[in-house]
Amino acid sequence: MSVTVRVPAKVNVQLAVGAARPDGFHDLANVFLAVGLYDEVTVTPAAELRVTCEGPDAHQVPLDRTNLAARAAVELAARRGIEPAVHIHIAKDIPVAGGMAGGSADGAGALLACDALWGTGASRAELLALCAELGSDVPFSLVGGAALGVGRGERLTALELGGTFHWVFAMAGRGLSTPAVFREFDRLAEGRDIPAPVASPDLLEALAKGDPDALASAVSNDLQPAALSLFPELAGTLAAGRAAGALTALVSGSGPTTAFLTRDAGSAEKVAEALRASGTCRSVRTAAGPVPGATVI
Repeated sequence: MSVTVRVPAKVNVQLAVGAARPDGFHDLANVFLAVGLYDEVTVTPAAELRVTCEGPDAHQVPLDRTNLAARAAVELAARRGIEPAVHIHIAKDIPVAGGMAGGSADGAGALLACDALWGTGASRAELLALCAELGSDVPFSLVGGAALGVGRGERLTALELGGTFHWVFAMAGRGLSTPAVFREFDRLAEGRDIPAPVASPDLLEALAKGDPDALASAVSNDLQPAALSLFPELAGTLAAGRAAGALTALVSGSGPTTAFLTRDAGSAEKVAEALRASGTCRSVRTAAGPVPGATVI
């Protein structure tokens, strides 16, 4: 018997970042939107815990117990007093180290899959608490849709959505480390007063109305200057997407994937073609959101 869970990528339509806290984390106002790029996580009983991975850039995915999927299995098993004796296979389609929560998606997917395989009967609240222990983005990977995350981003409030938003994502030639981007944010912010992060009322209203033009005017990412500082070539990708007709362009999360909001599916295809021809990125994908979170298939 095996269980397979499909889990989506995310784009941050707002990422407001506060000053570094004593514990090293930052308070966030993080508006997530789940989009239709997916990893699939399959768990199968095995003699011992092991992880395998296939798909684009699978060689970059750790296969030891530092992998969030492995950590999810270990944590859930420990709570139930059982051995995490499973083979976890990850079929990657979310960019690796791309700022779209691919690792977090795998953690949420493995947690839900192991819960189903082992019949642990964990409540939704327990699963979300475990997700929060695994990482700041993992709870959203479980729930999907659209949500505001506060604290480290792990405390979620579901958001009202009035329609579907169409996106183009340009994948860069290399990854960016999220901790490195936050360190650069701190360096760039040194000596400045950083306001407490809050969600933009205009952005929340645009989501509720399903209005892509209004959303384009309201998106923001406080980590973007840090990502561009570490990876200046991303500026060329952003410019190419804007020139191709995207309503707006931004770095997705900590990067280096860049995200382009378009008015409809046809516009997304035109922007995608222009980006492919621009020579400023490695690959390009289109996706729409919102979509559901981790789902047993």
